[in-house]
Amino acid sequence: MRYLLGLILLLTSFLGISQSDEDPKKFVLDANQFYGSILLHNPDISHLITNHPAGVILGISRKTYGQKEWEADFGYPDTGYTFVYQNTNNPTLGDHFGLYGHYNFYFLKRNVQLRVAQGLAYNTNPYDKDENFRNNAYGSHILSSTLLMLNYHKENLFAGLGVNAGLSFIHYSNANFKAPNTSTNTFAFNIGLTYNLDHETTYKYLKPESTGEISEPVRYNLVFRAGANESDVINMGRYGFAIVSAYADKRLGKRSAIQLGTDIFFSNFLKELIRYQSISFPELDVDPDADYKRVGVFIGHELFVNKMSVVAQLGYYVYYPFDFEGKIYNRIGMKRYFGKRIFGAVTLKSHGAKAEAVEFGIGIRL
Repeated sequence: MRYLLGLILLLTSFLGISQSDEDPKKFVLDANQFYGSILLHNPDISHLITNHPAGVILGISRKTYGQKEWEADFGYPDTGYTFVYQNTNNPTLGDHFGLYGHYNFYFLKRNVQLRVAQGLAYNTNPYDKDENFRNNAYGSHILSSTLLMLNYHKENLFAGLGVNAGLSFIHYSNANFKAPNTSTNTFAFNIGLTYNLDHETTYKYLKPESTGEISEPVRYNLVFRAGANESDVINMGRYGFAIVSAYADKRLGKRSAIQLGTDIFFSNFLKELIRYQSISFPELDVDPDADYKRVGVFIGHELFVNKMSVVAQLGYYVYYPFDFEGKIYNRIGMKRYFGKRIFGAVTLKSHGAKAEAVEFGIGIRL
């Protein structure tokens, strides 16, 4: 439990969704019921898709009105927290309890709302070699989870009450922190109510004076990332990894930058996987002395939102002595800036849709 609470505190401070006391404090509560299906993204989980999952999504959001320039630039989004309970209607899969930090973005005169949420979920019945060997979707109780909701959204129709209805997508995975990790994706229809606290008070949307476009020279970044993960071979063991990255970035404006750089991967789980395959599968012709290290080059994009940013990178291994999931890799995640130079990062590294690891990093932008 201490591990869970620590990660939740890290998540919420990383998202930076709190605001200063000078900002308007207007909150909206929402409650949605959902019903849907687990998508068959991998045939290995076909035996687990037996019934339709259902559950509830609860949220609390704080409105923004343009006290900060980024709020106006992004159409006055909400910040807040979401809780999700999902009953998979399958005793092998168990149930989920998730806590997320979220942003709500608005479109079409604020009639359409997109909620983007990232957090942690607790699964009640993960894989166990003796008691639950059929659950090859989750190898651990604690899972990383992503929630997307696209709703028709209408607030304060009567005495603070409003409605919303739309589609939800919920992803659960532990990013190979512990095998197995086939993961699941739930696609659902949701419908619910909203309630505006202090609904009789109204605020004007401000348009703060723009600071103009940002013009910067090329900046250079150094990042150290680390964590722990496991191969897909169950009970092989979890091993630490380290990644050293160096890249240059060039701002394209106030909100975005492009990146070009290189990664050096020290993935210790590959040491054991190389040894295992060389002994157990001689037909694979794996060299037991193959190097476990990899070197990649990547291009990327960074979207700046307040003190945080969203990063997406696509890479290619130029040094690849052991074949593991192919030469192309991708990374997506978030960065939180502490001042102008120092930042922390939480990113997911994967090969296509196949996750390899959650990376926790610290870096400097020179």
